[in-house]
Amino acid sequence: MKKKTVAHHREDVIYDKDHWDTFHRLRSESLPVMESIAMYCPIVYGSVARGDVHKGSDIDIFIPAQISSYILDIALERFGIVEKVIAMATPWHLIKAHIVLSSGITVTFPLVEFKSFEREFYYFGGAVNIEDITKGRRVPGIDKRLMLIQPTENGHIGMEVMGNEPMAAKAVGVPIGLIREREQVLNRRDKVGRTGIYLKHHLMPEDNIEVELKRLADTDTNIKRRYRV
Repeated sequence: MKKKTVAHHREDVIYDKDHWDTFHRLRSESLPVMESIAMYCPIVYGSVARGDVHKGSDIDIFIPAQISSYILDIALERFGIVEKVIAMATPWHLIKAHIVLSSGITVTFPLVEFKSFEREFYYFGGAVNIEDITKGRRVPGIDKRLMLIQPTENGHIGMEVMGNEPMAAKAVGVPIGLIREREQVLNRRDKVGRTGIYLKHHLMPEDNIEVELKRLADTDTNIKRRYRV
C-alpha cells in the first residue's frame, strides 16, 4: 500500500496486490454468512465496506431489525457458533447481541427498539449489503481516526472530518449530529484512553439470549429501563 500525504488533513492511498487480495478474501468470507440471513437485510460495516482493510481486519455483520435469536441460531448453526454476548455501551445506549462464529465473523442485532442515531451509527463507518458485495461496490465511511475514507479506483482518499462535518455527513449519509457525537466520543478516548462499556455479558453457544436478557433486566434498573421501552 502506497500512501501520500497531500496535506495535514488529507491523504491519497494506493492499494497494492496484497491489500486487494485481503479485501477480496474478507468479502468472500462474509458473503455466505450474509446470504444465510438475507431475508433480514444484513449489512457489513467498517473497513470491509470502505476497502481500507488490513490482514487483522474484522468482519462485522449487522442486522438492522429485532428478530428472534432462535431463528439466527438455526440460520448460523452451520458456521459454528462459538460465543454469544449481550452488550450495552452505556446505560442509555442500544442493547444488542453479538453472535461470534468459528471464523471470527461477528453477527450483531438489536435486542430493543432503536432510538435516535442508533441505526445510523452502523452507517457512520460505511456499510454495504449483499448486492453491493456481489457487484464489488465500496462506499465512503469514517474510520476510528475520524478520517473520511472515500474509495477511488486504485485505493482511497482520506480526509479529516474535524472542520468538514457537513461534507462528511453528506458523504456517509448520516445526520451531522451523529458526526459530532462520534467526534466527542473518539476525542475523549484519545485523551483518557480506551473507555469501558456498561454491559458485556458472555453466554455459551447453547444459551438463549432473550431469556438471559430478561434475567439481567430483572436485576439491573438501567437495563430494565431500556428493555421496557
